[in-house]
Amino acid sequence: MENKKIIVKETKDMGNGVLAIDNIKKGEIIVDFSDGIIYQAERASELPDAVRNHAIQFEENKWIDTTGIGRYFNHSCEPNCGIKGKFQIVAMRDIGKGEWLTFDYEMTENSDWRIECKCNSKSCRRLIGAYKNMPSNLKKRYKDYTSQYLINN
Repeated sequence: MENKKIIVKETKDMGNGVLAIDNIKKGEIIVDFSDGIIYQAERASELPDAVRNHAIQFEENKWIDTTGIGRYFNHSCEPNCGIKGKFQIVAMRDIGKGEWLTFDYEMTENSDWRIECKCNSKSCRRLIGAYKNMPSNLKKRYKDYTSQYLINN
C-alpha cells in the first residue's frame, strides 16, 4: 500500500527521496511494507547490497524490503515520519505539500548495520545504526513511532 500523496523525486543531496505532493495528516499511513520480500540473515551486513540500506528489521534475523516507494525514504535525525506496528511508515506530524518525507533509520534496526548520516540537521548524530545506540531522549520521543519489534525487545 502506498499513499497517493507522495512521489519519488531526485533530491539535491541524497539521491532519490519521497516528496509530499499533497498535505498529509499526522498519523496517516504513507507506506506499508507488509507485501514486501522477506530476507533472513544473522546480521544486516550479510544482506544483499541492494537490500541492506532499504529493509526494515522485524525479528532478530529477519528483514523486509519493498520494491515500491518505501525504498526511497531518506534518513533524518529530525524525521517527520516513523513506524507503526511492524511495517507501516506514518506521519509523525502534519506534513505540508512540498516537504521531503524522512524517518530515523534507527527506528527500524538493531543489528550491525551502520551508515554515515548526511542529513545536515542541527541534531545530526553523524553515524546511524542500531536502535540500542539511539539516545534515550529520542527513544522516549519516538516511542509511538518505533518498530514494534524494537519496542518489545
